[in-house]
Amino acid sequence: MPQNGMYAPPAMREGLRVELRTQNRWLTRYAAFVAFATFLLVVAGALVTSNDAGLSVPDWPTSFGSFRMPRMVGGVKYEHGHRMIAGAVGLLTILLALWLWRRDERRWVRRLGGMAVLTIVAQAVLGGITVLYFLPAPVSVAHACLAQIFFCITVSLALFTRYDWRWDQPKAEDASTPSLRQLAVATTAAIFLQLMLGAAFRHNGFGIVPHLIVAALVTLGVFWVLVRVLTAYPRERSLVRPALLLAGLLVLQLLLGAGSYGMKLAARDAPQPLPPVVAVTTAHVAVGALVLAASLLVTLEVFRKSGVRSQESEWKTRSRSQESFSTLTPDS
Repeated sequence: MPQNGMYAPPAMREGLRVELRTQNRWLTRYAAFVAFATFLLVVAGALVTSNDAGLSVPDWPTSFGSFRMPRMVGGVKYEHGHRMIAGAVGLLTILLALWLWRRDERRWVRRLGGMAVLTIVAQAVLGGITVLYFLPAPVSVAHACLAQIFFCITVSLALFTRYDWRWDQPKAEDASTPSLRQLAVATTAAIFLQLMLGAAFRHNGFGIVPHLIVAALVTLGVFWVLVRVLTAYPRERSLVRPALLLAGLLVLQLLLGAGSYGMKLAARDAPQPLPPVVAVTTAHVAVGALVLAASLLVTLEVFRKSGVRSQESEWKTRSRSQESFSTLTPDS
C-alpha cells in the first residue's frame, strides 16, 4: 500500500492528514520561535550601537584573546552578549534548515532554509569585520541591513511552513493601476531603503534629510496599501489584520523616530549614552524591523490572494466590447 494514503480507506487517509498537520504545526512553531529569537538578536545589536559598545571587545572571533566568558561589565555585556545570542540563533537556524530538508517536500522552501544558514554565516563574518577594522561605516551598515534580510527570511519560513499555506489557490483579479501587488512590493522596498538610511545615519554615513524623505514615501505607501486592502478585501482577515498592524507599527515608528532624534540632540554633549536615549533609539530600531516584517507579510498575502489581470482575460474583455459595439452599429 502506498505510504501517502492515496489508496487507503477514508478513515486512514484522514488519520494521515491529521498526522501531517500535527508535524507541520510543530515545524511552524519552531520556525516562529527562530524568527522571535532573530528579533531578539536585532534588539541586541541595536543595544550595542545605542550604547557605543561596538569595540568593547576589541577582537574577533575570540574575546580578549580567549573563547572563555569575559567579565560581563560595561559595554562588554552588550557586545559579548550580542555574540552569544548570535551564536544561539545560528544553531537554531541550522536545526531549522535540517528539519525543513527532512520534512518539507517543497524544494524552494528547503533552499530558503539553506539560504538562512548562509545569511547568518555571512552576518557573523560582517560582524567580525566591523570589529577588526574599527567599525567602518559601509561594513556596519551592510551588517545592519543583512540582519534585516535574515529576519525577513525567518519570518517568511514561519509563514510558509503553515499547514494552510498555498500559492495555487484562486486569486481575485486586480485590474487597478498600480496593482496591489506592485504597490505592496514598492512599499516593502521603500521600508527596507528607509532602514538602510537609518542605519547609515546611526553610523554617521548619511545625514537625516534622506531618511526623512524616504520616511514620507513609506508613510504614503503604507496607508495607500491599507486603503486598498480595506476597499478590495474587507473580509480577508489574513490581509486586513497585517495591513492594520503595519499601519499601527508605522505610526509608533514615526513617534519613536521623532523622539529619538530630539533626545539625541538634547543629549549630544553627554559624556556617555544616557539610559532614556538608549531605550528610545533601541525601540526605534526594533519597531523598524517589525514594520519591515509586517510589510513583507502583507506583500506575501497579497501575492497569495490577488492576481493581476492576464492578457487572456484582457483580450476576452476587448472581444466582448467589440462584439457589443458591432451589434449596436447598423449594417451598411
